[in-house]
Amino acid sequence: MDDLFEGYATGPWWDEMLEAPGSPRATSLDLHAALQSLSAAELEERCAERDRSFRDRGITFSLSGEERPFPLDPVPRLVSPGEWSAIERGVAQRVRALEMFLADVYGEGQVLADGIVPRRLVATSRHFHRAAWGIVSPNGVRIHVSGIDLVRDARGEFRVLEDNIRIPSGVSYVVENRRTMARIFPELFTSHRVRPVLDYPAHLLAALRAAGPEPSRGEPVVVVLTPGVHNAAYFEHSFLARQMGVELVEGRDLVCRANVLYMRTTAGEERVDVVYRRVDDDYLDPLHFRADSLLGCAGLLNAARAGNVTIANAVGNGIADDKLAYTYVPALIEYYLGERPILANVPTYRLEEPDQRDHVLGRLDELVLKPVDASGGHGIVVGPSATDEQLASAATAIRADPRAWVAQEVVQLSTVPTKVGSHLEPRHVDLRPFAINDGSQVWVLPGGLTRVALTRGSLVVNSSQGGGSKDTWVIAEGSEQHAGRETAGRDTAGRERTAAAALAARPANLPANLPANLRSPELAPEVSTSPKQQQQQQQQQQQQQQDRKQERKQERKQEPC
Repeated sequence: MDDLFEGYATGPWWDEMLEAPGSPRATSLDLHAALQSLSAAELEERCAERDRSFRDRGITFSLSGEERPFPLDPVPRLVSPGEWSAIERGVAQRVRALEMFLADVYGEGQVLADGIVPRRLVATSRHFHRAAWGIVSPNGVRIHVSGIDLVRDARGEFRVLEDNIRIPSGVSYVVENRRTMARIFPELFTSHRVRPVLDYPAHLLAALRAAGPEPSRGEPVVVVLTPGVHNAAYFEHSFLARQMGVELVEGRDLVCRANVLYMRTTAGEERVDVVYRRVDDDYLDPLHFRADSLLGCAGLLNAARAGNVTIANAVGNGIADDKLAYTYVPALIEYYLGERPILANVPTYRLEEPDQRDHVLGRLDELVLKPVDASGGHGIVVGPSATDEQLASAATAIRADPRAWVAQEVVQLSTVPTKVGSHLEPRHVDLRPFAINDGSQVWVLPGGLTRVALTRGSLVVNSSQGGGSKDTWVIAEGSEQHAGRETAGRDTAGRERTAAAALAARPANLPANLPANLRSPELAPEVSTSPKQQQQQQQQQQQQQQDRKQERKQERKQEPC
């Protein structure tokens, strides 16, 4: 039998499965034993089945302009009940504080008057939108969905790396990773009771409906607004719409009249109450932002201000996940909640402060430099692995605009065994737990998206930079090794109940421009069409592609993981 762990080397970082070579941690004993029982050929066969499944279901992402199956590593990541309890409480605490900060910034501004956060931070942020001032959703929620990125340091402690509260992406891969793992590795679920993740769409739909503006009108009509099929996260947009049983729309499917939003459907116009938008602020409403945008809907912000529609997440949230604002979050938690932060930040330097800037410029080769408003790992300079030219260019950029950068101490991210060739090797990971706020509580999805740097020694885990993902298993509270299981059948049964409930509430009308292949509410529809129908669909698709030529010029690769 092959030893998948042959040559596996632990280092100065925290390895989540092994304390030392051949010595698994208590939480990983059964998983380690199950992996040891597999041969390299068996593991390769399971991975081939994984790739076929992803291709067949269109679970892909864009890398360098090429659509590829999302790289799911077959070794899951385990999180103990105690560890998850701290993460869950820490993420919820952070979201509550950021909610209060946004309400304050777009309201009375007391936090600025008290000097907790300097006014210049808000005034100089390109994500602060005056057009959003004074707009309050009916249930007071601005951060309906958030993704808080966590890393584990050399001592095994979780720290917050950054906040994502504009339009965080990646949750569809959390759900699909679990479905795929349950299919290709059912035996790995026999040793642990793993908390389910497939009820996320039901929680999201409930939170969006809770944000509806007029309860007297009955159940709110919810839509998912996408930039279109060429967007890097389009799979997630269509996935969530199908799972929630709501309509997936583009900007041209919507129209505002008398400060009321309507959706064009095959049966006429239908009023919309809640827009779960996956379009950046700048492209959302051409009346207030980019006048040349074809991705949003003119008048949408006016309708929100009039209280006739809720935009989730709220416009202007980006001020709170500006990486400079991140440095003030611990102070915001104490200011608004009167609590100590449960999850600490990574040590971060504010380069607009002269003393800290001088300190950083003298240590560029030891630190990580980040643009304050970038995402997806773009623009990051990792000092220890950067060239002299890259460091010199970063120093010039910092001196020219120190507000645009922060610097962080290098955190040796924890590692998890990852398939590399025919064996397992340690690779660095982070974790993005997703939280949903329905106005009464902040619910944190048990697990979240584990992203893994597939290149040896790399700390950049973003899929847009060549990273992959893992299924994240949160062990159920009170469970012991061999005490029970969450079988694939139990998880799938829960998904079917969620899907059935969503489909029962699904509105009958469809967006007029929705492609025919997306009109079926099934999770994986099998549609039999005649040659004539196929020809008609091809003609429709060709016409749609021609119509989008102008729109493509404005569409950009948003929402990288």
